[in-house]
Amino acid sequence: MSSTVPTRSEVPDSDKWDLSHLFIDTSKWQEDFAWLQRTYPKFQEWKGKVGESAQTLAAVLEFEKSLELKMERVYHYASLQLAEDSTNNEYLARIGQVQNLLTKIGEAAAFVVPEILAIDDEKFAQFVADPVLKDWRIKLQKIRRMKPHVLSEAEERILALGNVALSGYDDTFSQLTDVDMKFGALVDEKGREKPLTQSSFSSFLVKRDPVLRKRAFHQFYAEFHDHEYTLAASLAYSVKADVFHARARHYSSGLEAALFPDDVPIGVYDGLIDSVRANLRPLFRYFDLRRRVLGLHELHHYDTYVPLVPEIETRFTFDDAVEMVLRALAPLGKEYVDVLAQGLRAKRWCDRYESKGKRSGAFSSGSYGGPPYILMNYKQDVFADVYTLAHEAGHSMHSWFSQKSQLFQNYEYPIFLAEVASTFNEELLTHYLLETTSDPKMRAYIINRQIDDLRGTLFRQTMFAEFEKNIHAVEESGNALTLASFKSEYHKLLETYFAENFVLDPELDLECLRIPHFYHAFYVYKYATGISAAVALSQRVVSGDSGSMDPYLNFLRSGGSRFPLETLKAAGVDMATPAPIESTLKLFERRLAELEELLL
Repeated sequence: MSSTVPTRSEVPDSDKWDLSHLFIDTSKWQEDFAWLQRTYPKFQEWKGKVGESAQTLAAVLEFEKSLELKMERVYHYASLQLAEDSTNNEYLARIGQVQNLLTKIGEAAAFVVPEILAIDDEKFAQFVADPVLKDWRIKLQKIRRMKPHVLSEAEERILALGNVALSGYDDTFSQLTDVDMKFGALVDEKGREKPLTQSSFSSFLVKRDPVLRKRAFHQFYAEFHDHEYTLAASLAYSVKADVFHARARHYSSGLEAALFPDDVPIGVYDGLIDSVRANLRPLFRYFDLRRRVLGLHELHHYDTYVPLVPEIETRFTFDDAVEMVLRALAPLGKEYVDVLAQGLRAKRWCDRYESKGKRSGAFSSGSYGGPPYILMNYKQDVFADVYTLAHEAGHSMHSWFSQKSQLFQNYEYPIFLAEVASTFNEELLTHYLLETTSDPKMRAYIINRQIDDLRGTLFRQTMFAEFEKNIHAVEESGNALTLASFKSEYHKLLETYFAENFVLDPELDLECLRIPHFYHAFYVYKYATGISAAVALSQRVVSGDSGSMDPYLNFLRSGGSRFPLETLKAAGVDMATPAPIESTLKLFERRLAELEELLL
C-alpha cells in the first residue's frame, strides 16, 4: 500500500466490497425506493382492523414484512455507500432520502403494535393457534409479552411527544465533550506537537514514555474538571429519565425496564457483579506485574494501557491475514470456513483498505438475503488488524447462518448475543497463534493482549455496570444525584476494583462523567456476559469435544428466534449460573501465570 491515502477511484475493485449483490446499479436502487414511496400508504387499509381475524392480522404482518425487506436493503446499500466516502454529496443525499422515508413509514405503521396488544387474551390465543399465523408466532409472542408495560393510546402519545425533550441530556453531553471542550496539544516522544482529543487520548496512554502518559492524563482531565458541574447535571437527568420511563411503564426499577425486553433476570446482572468482585485478587496481581515490568515505583491509571511487550514488528498482507483467520477457525468445520473464504476472496464481502473519506475503524453489516459486508482499514504492519478481521468475520458469519436458517421476522439477533460470535473468533485466533508460535516475545504479546481484553471487557465493564446500578438506586430511593454523589459512588468502586498499592489520582473520580455508555444505561454488562459466553463456548470447541461444534453452529443459526439466555443455554452455556463468568476469570488467572513466567 502507498504511504499516501488513495481516493476511492484509485483503489482496485478487488480490494473493495461488491455492492452489486444488493443492487446491480443505482437505478435499481431507485426503483425499489420509488416502490416503497408508492406502496407504504396502503397501511391505512388496515387501520382499525388488525384484530378482526387471524387472516387480517396475517395480511397486515405480511404487508409490513414486504416493506421491511425492501427498506432494510435500500437503507443498507445507502449506508454502505456513505461509509465508502462520507464526502460524496450523492451518497449524503441518498441516506437523507432514506431516513426521511423510514420516518414516514414508521408513522404510517404506528397503529399496528397497539392494535395487536388491544386484542383480548382469548381471541389472541385463537389467532396464534391458527395455521395462517404459523410463521409469525415467535414475533407475536415477543410483541405480546410487552403488554403489561404498554400504556393507553393517549398516554403513549404523551410519552412519544416527550421523547426528544427527555433525551436532551445526551445531546448536551455529546456537544460539550465532542465540540466545546478543548484539550490543547502535547509534544509527543518524537518532539512533534499533537492535538489532545477524545480519540487521541487513548493513543497517548499506550506510549512508552511514562512522563508523556502522565501529562496527557492530567491535561485531559483538567478540561473535565472545568466542566464537571454541567456534566454531572447531564448525567443526573439521564438517570432521572430512565427512572421516569420505568415508573411510567410499571417496571419496579430502571434495571428491570432495561433487562425485560431480553427476558434477562436481574439475578444475572447481580450475579455478574458478585462473581467479579469475588475474584479481584488476580487483577491486583496483574497490576503489580505491570508495575514491575514497566519499572515503576508506583502504578497509576494512566500506566494500565501501555502494552507490556512493545509492539512487535510484523508484516502480514491482507491475504496472509485471511489465511491465518481461516486456519484459526478450522475447528468450526468446512461449511463455516468455505463460506467465509469465498466471502473474503471471490465474493468481495470486505472493503479492505483506507481511502479518502472512508469511515474509520471496522464493522460488519448485513441485510436479509444480502452479503454480510465487512468494512476494514487494514494495515499490514498493525498486528491487531488481524484480530479485527477475525472479530468482524464472527459478526458476518453469525448474520450469514442466521439469514440462512431463519425467516426474516426472526433472523435479527439481539445485542446481548451480538458480541459472542465475534469474541469467540478472537479466542480461536488466540488459541491458534499460541499453538503455532514458538517465539517467546510473540507469545508474551498475544497473552498480554488477551489479558488486557479480559481486563477491559470483564472487569472494567462490570465496574461500570455496578456504577449504573448504584446511581439509579440513589435516584429511585429519593436521594439527590449531585457531582459529589457521583464522585463518591465512583470512588468507592475504584477503591474496590483497583489494588491497594495502586495510586488513585483524584482526577480519576471524574471518569464517571466521560463514559458515553452511561447515557444509555444497563448496556455495558452485555460486554462482560458476552465475552464470558464466548470464552466458555470457545474452550469447548478447541478442547476437541466432538459434541461442541454443532451446538455452537446452531447458536449462530438461531438468530433472534429465542431469547438470549435460552439461545446460549442450548449452545451449552448457562448464563443464569456463575459458571461462565468464573470460567473466564480462571482463564485470566491462567494467562497471568503464563505471562509472569515469560516476563519475570
